[in-house]
Amino acid sequence: MSLPDLIEIVPLETPVRAEITVPGSKSITNRALILAALADRETILQGALWSEDTQVMVEALSKLGFKLGVETDPDEYCNRKITVKGLGGRIPNTGTADKPLDIFVGNAGTAARFLAAFVCLGHGAYRLQGTPRMDERPQADLFVALRELGYRIESRNDKLPATIYGAGPRAGQCRVSIEESSQFASGLLLCAKRGSWSVEVTGENAEESPYVVMTSRLIEVLPRTGGTFQIEPDASSGSYFWGAGWLLKAQRTVAPHPLRRQALGGQADPLPQGEGESSISVARWPSSGWQVDADLLNVILRMAPEEPVEPGGTVLPTHGAAPSEISREKDLGDSIMTAAILAPFMGRVVHLTDLGRLRLQETERVRALRIELSKCGVEVLEKGDTLTIFPSRQKLHGTEVETYNDHRMAMCFAILGLKVTGIKIKNPACVKKTFPNFFQKLAASPPHGLGVRILDAATGRVLGSEELFAE
Repeated sequence: MSLPDLIEIVPLETPVRAEITVPGSKSITNRALILAALADRETILQGALWSEDTQVMVEALSKLGFKLGVETDPDEYCNRKITVKGLGGRIPNTGTADKPLDIFVGNAGTAARFLAAFVCLGHGAYRLQGTPRMDERPQADLFVALRELGYRIESRNDKLPATIYGAGPRAGQCRVSIEESSQFASGLLLCAKRGSWSVEVTGENAEESPYVVMTSRLIEVLPRTGGTFQIEPDASSGSYFWGAGWLLKAQRTVAPHPLRRQALGGQADPLPQGEGESSISVARWPSSGWQVDADLLNVILRMAPEEPVEPGGTVLPTHGAAPSEISREKDLGDSIMTAAILAPFMGRVVHLTDLGRLRLQETERVRALRIELSKCGVEVLEKGDTLTIFPSRQKLHGTEVETYNDHRMAMCFAILGLKVTGIKIKNPACVKKTFPNFFQKLAASPPHGLGVRILDAATGRVLGSEELFAE
């Protein structure tokens, strides 16, 4: 059975205590898959995310001739143990100019950008294509850099579909801008040692770009000679549950500092709590510093309202001084969308800034957030690459939320539905991109879920667990 086309989230009315596990990091998994294929010997990736985006990468590597083994993970249903037999930079399968080897990348930016650089190490022609939305997303800066290195790229508009002619390792230098996407630089850096490439990264915050730093750290720690590597949980996926805890007034264990949780061995905070207080946390919260969204605890969950009043008059928790401006470049990655959902409840004007890259992702996310929040009764101003969200002085209301086939829109507004009555999510199965069992986590009984009732919006019937998995 599959998710209906329209579901309704029923708000939680009683406190809940839960510690949620979330699947592995998509960003780390797809980077690790490329590095494992480039390794000299076999690499075992533990805790790898198993979702649409990572399956696209696994299928692409298989089509390129790599041997991969996939086993279930007993600790998390949407994780896998993936074994990759590295070939030291060699790519077995190829195509010809008359018949390029077709590689499908879906709407996965990591797969599209990483594979574009990766196939240059082969010898022959490869045709990369994706979904209609992926074919609209930018590739030009990456293609320019690859051409600087001497590779031939054919594309009608410097976007996908594109035919890439691999010529093996070619010593050379290139410059790549990360203004539109840091994935351009990451794709080049992942392959740079095998390709004998010298890559200069340019653009704002080039040296400290969180995702470029993640790539560099992975290159350092993932052994070129093979071995075993543990992938940490996805901080962006965890953001929804920390956000749920904030909305449900969790004051104690919802927001321990990551170092505190590390000191506790990843266990729930044992400090006493007030009776009737919700407590939602995420198990094994990342402490490596690789994922920018792991800073969500230090940004979003400190957002106490100046006047602690929720629309409708309910007192909200306080967590200390809160920034009224949050930057997509300096503070958070994709979890800035979670901040957008919480902002109407903060009792102050909140400015979400530097959102330009959000316009170039799975959908035009800046516009999408403005439209869908407005439909719920939130006052939102979009100006340039900033969203200004005003505190709501009246109770928000439900609506049918258009997700634009964007997994993060679906998950963000599902969390809003824990507080606002009547939130209905269109095309909820789009969460399969990164978190196929997201709605199962919401509905599962505590302590492993939140115990949320999720309805088939057409009939009002409560959906069972087997119906909530996104396929």
